[in-house]
Amino acid sequence: MLAEMPATPAACAFGRISAATIAPSTDRFDAILFSAGIAGASLAYDKDEEIYGEGEPANHIYKVISGAVRTYKLLPDGRRQIDAFHLAGDVFGLDSGDEYRLTAEAIVDSQLRAVNRHHLEVAAETEVRVAHGLWMLTADHLRHAEDHMLLLGRKTATERVATFLLEMDRRLAVTGLMALPMSRRDIADYLGLTLETVSRALSRLHELGVIGFVGNTQRQIVLLDRQRLAGLDLQP
Repeated sequence: MLAEMPATPAACAFGRISAATIAPSTDRFDAILFSAGIAGASLAYDKDEEIYGEGEPANHIYKVISGAVRTYKLLPDGRRQIDAFHLAGDVFGLDSGDEYRLTAEAIVDSQLRAVNRHHLEVAAETEVRVAHGLWMLTADHLRHAEDHMLLLGRKTATERVATFLLEMDRRLAVTGLMALPMSRRDIADYLGLTLETVSRALSRLHELGVIGFVGNTQRQIVLLDRQRLAGLDLQP
């Protein structure tokens, strides 16, 4: 469990946690912390390590510095529904209640910044820039939830995979290449599909010349025909 952190930047270190002073930045979350005068704590998580569990006290908000995180809920029948993939620069743990609604795990070895939620809430009561910044972050999360619900409810399997690839291309692509940190099982649980369906859809897109694979793991993908993928001009 993360130890209590001071409300002002400090120079302390204990275990795997070291306090970090937030400098001015164009990054929205860093700007919020700077306005609030709050120190974050740097934490390292190994691949598949749990960050917090569903139902645990929602005491901290996190930002991904490097690596990737998945947040998910286990359904009554044992299936896993992934709510979101949080990549470098993303913020998660913004729950409205006193407990986390989801479980968060590191997809790969990851470095995070954790911030005490209560300290942020106190700062938001007197600092309008903090309150506005938190509102904007919450609005972004609600927008993603709406888009994800629409994707799960109305799109075909191929459309879901195409939408996912376009999203990852926007968030991950460097010089035209996107290196996916998540497995196909993760993708399937995010899209509400089976592993086999995701694999078939990716193979079909590859056969049609819409995407290309780099390397043996096929996690590095190049979009060869972005316009066609976006238009979903695909034959069944």
